[in-house]
Order: sequence, then structure tokens, then C-alpha cells
Amino acid sequence: MKRLLLLLMLWVPVAFSTNGPVAARVNGEEISEFRLERYFAEYLEDQGRAVASIRNPKAYKQLRQAALEALIDKELLWQEALKRGVVISDATVRSQVELTRQAIGGAEVFARKLQDAGFDEASFTEYTRRELAAQEVFADLTKGPGPDEQTVRAFFEEHRAEMGRPEEIQVRHILIKVAQGADAATVEAARLRLKEIHAQIPRGEDFARVATARSEDASASQGGDLGYFPRGRMMPEFEAAAFALQPGQISEPVRTPVGWHLIYLQNHQEASDVTQEQGLETVRVYLARQQKAQARRDVLAQLRSRNRIERIDDD
Repeated sequence: MKRLLLLLMLWVPVAFSTNGPVAARVNGEEISEFRLERYFAEYLEDQGRAVASIRNPKAYKQLRQAALEALIDKELLWQEALKRGVVISDATVRSQVELTRQAIGGAEVFARKLQDAGFDEASFTEYTRRELAAQEVFADLTKGPGPDEQTVRAFFEEHRAEMGRPEEIQVRHILIKVAQGADAATVEAARLRLKEIHAQIPRGEDFARVATARSEDASASQGGDLGYFPRGRMMPEFEAAAFALQPGQISEPVRTPVGWHLIYLQNHQEASDVTQEQGLETVRVYLARQQKAQARRDVLAQLRSRNRIERIDDD
């Protein structure tokens, strides 16, 4: 129901109007350019984009065509629902319209949205009935038994090592930069600056506060926090010193190609293997989602292949 509510909200601006130029026909039923244009804006918004942000004509055309294909699929599913005699009760439709009204922001906002989209309440109610019917038939067509246990166990055994959590540490650091090729005096001067900073911290100064004030790394604004990372992620000298610390310890100055570091180990998480029960359930859910996604692709491909589709839009 939540997914359906989201889809209804995204598809509100797709009015039934077929006046004007036609973008496509599905078994003779028209999808107007008006309908495509209104849906295209919502299609992009769902992807976090806006029409004005697409400057590449080729990318614009590809996205617009993808939106048209989505509308064609919607029409195919509605027509399939009609063929199968899918009936959505008036009570179910009224309930869904009310859910949409409340989700959009109440009666006044809802009425304004309908008007902007070219709907009145009666046409939107019928539109909702169509969408519910299309979703019902799609769910029925993509039903499956889920992955069999033998496949789940085989996948788990193959990928078990990848599913465990590696040893990770969380560190903060303070960096005094040293340019590549700097002379020995410059290198030593940077080390002494860092030693001076190090001496301040045991006197009660907080490492994060000192890092914010004195570090020359981009992480200074986060108090030097580098987050959690496993072995193999950082520069070798930095990593060796960091993993040698105990939580709460601060390293001596550590030299790397970018300069001198003080490293504070905040947390240390040991490696852990996933239990068989956890791993099998994770795999079961993952494979079920993959299976469902493939079923959806297959169903839509079959519907396209056995119905008459004319794509007229060539913008």
C-alpha cells in the first residue's frame, strides 16, 4: 500500500486528456504529448533531477523516451487488467483517494494539486481505480515461489566470506602538512609543531577540539574524524600506527607523504563472521528481490511483445 501511495503521488499529473499531438498508441489507445510532458517532470523529480538541469540533448531525449516507455507499460497493465476482469471496489478506491488526500497535505492542497494536474475529483477517482487495477494485475503476474533453499544455501556458501564484518577502527587525526621535496629543516619544524600540539592534549584539551583548531586536513571541521575504516584503506604508515593503538591512545608523530600526523584511536571493532542463520536470511531476501525484479522485466517484455505499440514521439 505504501508503494502504491507513492506511485499515485508521483503520477498525479498524468491526466487522461488525449487532445493534441500523440506520443504513442497502445492497441489504438492514445498517450498524448500533454500526458507525456506532465509525467516527464514527475519522472525526473523521482530521480532527483529537473528538466532545466539537463543540458545534454542526447541525455534529455533518452530520459524522455524512458518516461514514455514507463507510460506505455502503465497502459499495457491497465489494458491487461481489463482483459482479466479485475474489479476494484468503490470502498477500496475511496479509501485510497482519502489516503492520497491526507498524504498530499489535506483537502485544500489536494484540490489545488488536482486542478494543476487537470483532474477533478471524479476523474482522479477513476484514475485511482485504474492504477489499483494495474498494480493488482502486475502483482499477480509477477507472483513466484521465491528462491529455493538449495539455491539460497549455495549462494551463501559462495559469498559467506564477503558477508562478514572486517576489523575496523575509528580514528581522529591532526595533520601538519609538509610539501613533497621539502628540506630536512622544514620537515623537522613540522614535526616539532606537532609535538607541541601533542603536549597540549594530556593537559585536558579535547583531541577533537584541538584538531578543529590546529589540523591542516579537510577533516578538521569534523574534529579530525575519519570515521571507520578497515585495513588497506589508508596510507601504509598511517594505517600501521593506527591499528597498533588501543582505544583512547594517541600516537607519536607519524610521517606520511602528506606530512606529520597525530592519531587518536576512538573505537576498535574486531572482525566478525555472519552467523549461518543471519546469512541465509540475508541471501533469501536478496535473491527474492532479484527474482522479483527479473519477473517484472519479463512480464513487461511479454506484454510489449504481444500487444500493438506505436511510438510516435521523436522529440
